[in-house]
Amino acid sequence: MGKDKLRRFAEIETFSNVYQLDQARPLKGKWAAEHFKNSNPVVLELACGKGEYSVNLARLFPEKNFIGIDYKGNRIWRGAKTALEEGLNNVAFLRIQIDHILDYFDRGEVDEIWITFPDPQPQDKREKKRLTFPGFLNRYREILVPGGSVHLKTDNDGLYAYTCEKVDELGLVCKRRTDGLYASEFVDDVLSIKTHYEQIYLKKDKNINYIQFAFE
Repeated sequence: MGKDKLRRFAEIETFSNVYQLDQARPLKGKWAAEHFKNSNPVVLELACGKGEYSVNLARLFPEKNFIGIDYKGNRIWRGAKTALEEGLNNVAFLRIQIDHILDYFDRGEVDEIWITFPDPQPQDKREKKRLTFPGFLNRYREILVPGGSVHLKTDNDGLYAYTCEKVDELGLVCKRRTDGLYASEFVDDVLSIKTHYEQIYLKKDKNINYIQFAFE
């Protein structure tokens, strides 16, 4: 492991806005009250990487709480450090495997979920690793408030098509979908947030797919 990664792992241990593994379990059902010290809605960004979406959403919506989730601490470091430097008290980061999300959030504790440019896991044998695989969707259903939305933003056409298929198969409520986000009527301040990787894809003229769906 490089010196930079080691330094970042050591540094996030000292960050007040980062929780790791068992350290976060006592906050299940209490994120708003005990970490954020308010009763505002909680929004998750899964596979958040450097936390660009979480941080930008926190800037746009000070009346909401945001939690970026990823397992790679050296990536989380960037978003967490930016939030601390800017005094963004409405964003935190959680270093866990997303498979275990039910250990960290209670039923109905989350208002909204964002999945931004996740690993598409294109091989058939890795279907269960896709963040829109039905096993994950069932977990999201448990922690979301009734009618709470899941948003997927991806450059990967295969993952987008797979997600649309699962949404239809499972009878979920599709609110918006497009395989050409920036040519659609859906673009707003939120959907215009661009991660580092998205900017690379756009420079290569890659289309950006987007779908928003909810559970009945």
